Amino acid sequence: MEQFAQIIIGGLLQGSVFAVIALGLSLVFRVTGIINLAQGGFCILGALTLYTLEADYGWPVPLAVLAAVAITTLVGLGLGAASFVPSLQRLPNSSMLMLTAGLMTAIEGLALVVWGSQPYAVPPFSGERPIVLLGLRLPSQGLWIAGAAVLIILSVWYALARTAVGKALLACAENPMAARLMGVDVRRLTLVSFGLTALIGALGGIAVAPIMSFQFDTGRFFTNAGFIAVAIGGMSSLGGAVAGGLFLGVAEQLAAAYVSSLFATAVSLALLLVTLVWRPSGLFAPSRQRRQDVREELRVHRAIVRFKGRGALVGGLVVLALLAVLPAIVDGGTMSSLVIALILFIAVLGLDVLMGYTGQVNLGQSGFMAIGGYTAAILATGYGLPPLLGLVAGIGISLACALVLSMVTLRLRGAYLALATLTFGLLVDSLTVGLGDLTGGPSGLVGIPAFSVAGFAFDTPQSLYYLVLGLALVLVLGLMGGMRSGFGRALQAIRTDQMAAAALGINVVRYKMAAFGICAALGSIAGSLYAFDFHFLAPEMVGTARSFEMIAMLIIGGEGTLVGGLIGALLITLLPTIFQPLAAYKIMAEGLLLVLVFQFMPDGLLGTGMRALSRLPAGGPRPGRLTEQTR
Repeated sequence: MEQFAQIIIGGLLQGSVFAVIALGLSLVFRVTGIINLAQGGFCILGALTLYTLEADYGWPVPLAVLAAVAITTLVGLGLGAASFVPSLQRLPNSSMLMLTAGLMTAIEGLALVVWGSQPYAVPPFSGERPIVLLGLRLPSQGLWIAGAAVLIILSVWYALARTAVGKALLACAENPMAARLMGVDVRRLTLVSFGLTALIGALGGIAVAPIMSFQFDTGRFFTNAGFIAVAIGGMSSLGGAVAGGLFLGVAEQLAAAYVSSLFATAVSLALLLVTLVWRPSGLFAPSRQRRQDVREELRVHRAIVRFKGRGALVGGLVVLALLAVLPAIVDGGTMSSLVIALILFIAVLGLDVLMGYTGQVNLGQSGFMAIGGYTAAILATGYGLPPLLGLVAGIGISLACALVLSMVTLRLRGAYLALATLTFGLLVDSLTVGLGDLTGGPSGLVGIPAFSVAGFAFDTPQSLYYLVLGLALVLVLGLMGGMRSGFGRALQAIRTDQMAAAALGINVVRYKMAAFGICAALGSIAGSLYAFDFHFLAPEMVGTARSFEMIAMLIIGGEGTLVGGLIGALLITLLPTIFQPLAAYKIMAEGLLLVLVFQFMPDGLLGTGMRALSRLPAGGPRPGRLTEQTR
């Protein structure tokens, strides 16, 4: 019984941190309808700033805490004013979700540049001796965590219930249009809510800093945990978010104690999937839900500009010829990067079908890469099967998983769908670590042979490059034909308005499942080729960070263009190789580039260029024909 009580106490302390993060996520979601994926970045920024002020400059702890919170809050206000708030009325919710992911990546990159990749540990605030109470051992830092959580929760409740600003925030959350008509500055209050989440995140990160090590990418752990907690409790309920965080912390501790620490995360993720299917609004959300017609969730989607005619053919042939001669003019390191870029482009193609044409967010594409890569690698190394057969088997398993996942998520949209796909990716990531006997665990799977077909091995970067280039060309041409057919038009209709598409006789469920299957199959192929290229596969190579990177490639290149993702893949993959001294800035540049593209080029690099060509004078030279189709 004493052991069980210790487990519960540990779960409540861990859940307190999750509750604080979930509270910040719920606050922004109530006001804007957007899940702020940058929340974990504010946690890590606050903790690392505290470490620097305390360890490097010798500041006393109270003063260092206040300064770290103030600096992080100012950073949050600056990011909100420069990117989040201005984009809120111009971008659809799916794009806003990805914009916050870009902010998260930029914060990670900033932390990497300033603090490096090594972990940091903040000394405990009140020593390391535990406190014994009624026979139970309580870590002294746990009291700080619990106290900070209670203080934050009560302060947020008081501010919302008793202050004029809090009541105005609630009015914006309930009906922003009516609040605006009553003279409430919705824009300013949206910025206030974003700044409050930065403050809450900083306090949460500082409270937990002495009991865990921090490094530049630890923020993703907090974002994922807070996202899961707020979904379990209820995204629109502040109380539900707190309850969801505590529940998640206890569930993970119980799973670690009675199942396995390796599968504790997997158990919590499985619990989340069950919650999304059974009660999408959350386990602890009140029965009364906010009205959906006043939340301004449906923003106008921009039209996709497509380049047709002779100009498209000539331009495509020029690009293809350039890609064909690249191996003869680049060095070995750049050649390897080109292979990686083309492999990732295949996975990005699948994302474009699902996100660019169908409008369904997928944060778990790396999960399908992992399934394909590990299936092909295990069959080739452990059973001696031909690589091609392993690749096909990976596609089959990925399609089966996609079928199950799409059936589970049929009723989900927006942030809930994004969470379900993120959960899938995290679940696969957890299983690749936990199933060490099969996958090699955290150390990875070694001894993977080169890809071969009919006895010919593609064992050099040049040979594999031409194989992947040819495969990508076939896929692009096939998808171009498919997207111009009735199938592609049906997907675009679903993206524009699912209810209207269904009223026109389109089988929305069937088409969404087909798009998801295409996305999964292409992700699986990319994962298999990735494993055969490196001759090694580890969980971090196909982890959730890879999903966000591929989404960045798609957004930067241009959604709904099919070939735009190649620009993004080449840009993100090759720049660190070409500019080696700037490699440390890659993550920050990737995040900033994603945010800037959303801000100033929402059609991506290719889409923006094509739209500029469409504005040329009618009498000027027009090598091709530009058409617009509403998506």
